[in-house]
Amino acid sequence: MTDRRKRLSLLAAILGSFVAGLDATVVNVALPAIERDLGGGLAGQQWVSNAYLLTLGSLILVGGSLGDLYGERRIFTLGVVGFGVVSVICAVAPSIEVLVAGRALQGVFGALLTPSALAVIVAAFPPDERGGAIGSWTAWGGIALVIGPLAGGWLIDVASWRWIFAINVPFVIATVVIVRLAVAERPREGERVPLDVIGAVLCALGLAGPVFALIRQPRVGWGSPEVVVPAVAGVALFAAFLVREARTPYPMLPLGLFRRRNFAFGNLETLAMYGGLSAVIFFLVLFLQQVAGYDALQAGLATLPITIVMFTLSRRAGRMADRYGPRWFMGIGPLVAAAGLALLQRVDAHVDYVADLLPAILLFALGLSATVAPLTATVLADADEHNAGIASGVNNAIARVAGLLAVAALGAVVAGQFGAAIDDNLSGERLSPAAARVVAQAKDRTLARVDPGSLPRAEGATVAAAAQDASVTAFHRGAGIAAALVALGGVLGVAGIRNPRRVVRCEGCPGGQLAGAPAEAARPRRALPARAAA
Repeated sequence: MTDRRKRLSLLAAILGSFVAGLDATVVNVALPAIERDLGGGLAGQQWVSNAYLLTLGSLILVGGSLGDLYGERRIFTLGVVGFGVVSVICAVAPSIEVLVAGRALQGVFGALLTPSALAVIVAAFPPDERGGAIGSWTAWGGIALVIGPLAGGWLIDVASWRWIFAINVPFVIATVVIVRLAVAERPREGERVPLDVIGAVLCALGLAGPVFALIRQPRVGWGSPEVVVPAVAGVALFAAFLVREARTPYPMLPLGLFRRRNFAFGNLETLAMYGGLSAVIFFLVLFLQQVAGYDALQAGLATLPITIVMFTLSRRAGRMADRYGPRWFMGIGPLVAAAGLALLQRVDAHVDYVADLLPAILLFALGLSATVAPLTATVLADADEHNAGIASGVNNAIARVAGLLAVAALGAVVAGQFGAAIDDNLSGERLSPAAARVVAQAKDRTLARVDPGSLPRAEGATVAAAAQDASVTAFHRGAGIAAALVALGGVLGVAGIRNPRRVVRCEGCPGGQLAGAPAEAARPRRALPARAAA
């Protein structure tokens, strides 16, 4: 493939993933405006956001399998076009019910395009160039995390929330044109196997049950049948899915992939890393707005250095991991990121951004930049070429499920810590009934400022100070657990990842190359990575 077609293929993958990432982040900014226009209350707002995550997390493995069966170019194009069409439906939705249904369909098409985007990169780039390409894809994809809230807020202010969906259409058209011009369909090798329909259904329902339970838990509690029944049923169905995949001659998920050391440990590291990453970003933005007094735009700008550092360094980290092997990048990178998160223990309700927050964010971003591209490339490199789509789907599904699990679980921890801390801070105080009600309302919200306006000045100041101190304590507990999760990812990387053996160019050797040389021997010459032995 020519360099021009490689670059265009990478651009197509970036644009497709950018559209999905932009839409996922911009919607949260628009929820108040959507509620004012279409109604639905808090429940409607929740489902506008979570319907997308539910179908995306449930079906992403199916999308990866379809890409392997029918070609990543075809499935990627279908996902991008479908996402664009449904975006128009969301933009003109006449009711909250139509909008929620449209968001669910966006998740379906997102599950097609997300794993196929990575498979397009795998098909376009040889192994020795793949790390840098994935680094570029990662860096540009991260831009959506910042552009989403900023662009969404601007569009809502100057026009309407409907434009946050309509703006997808030009990107979709550009992506489809580039795919038609540059992305070649990879020839299917061997006999085309049938789609594992039963496995797909078991997988989708098995993942949907726990995801649905996690979405409902904050509203109805862990003991509610709305949480217990789908969670238990989902776990049972997913177990049935694994049993079927082990026995069927045409599995949707080849379980043999997990017998490959780098694939298995890479996905375990993904589970730990992305759990900590998702949780800390969620609680940091919440803390900055509800405790430190930042507005939404300021909170978004506070995390901007993460994207800038990743955009600058991710491609370089991918190339260096190609040259020297990914093990130490995947080991040391998370430990550096965890050290950055540990610095968040210095942050209090009166945040000095430059002195307190920025050093933590920069150190975290440096470690993250060293990790993400090598991690993704290592997981894909340990799968066969014809399993690239499903390998990408597995890794994406694990990353998203890790985020949902971590935010839900840490949410319960943070809420419990907040309640215990505010009770400790107010122990010995004789509160009036009005003050007791204010405290109870604060416990329901967690990480929020208390408005003591209806209380006597002295009592109001006492309650407000107790709540503020409890919020800081609870945030520190959540950030500390997130740091531990990220650090666990680094330990898994050092302990489990093995650098792939290299094929070294050797002019005097039979056949012109010396197979199986260690990575260090490749440094003076151009090294072509091969897959690690299972």
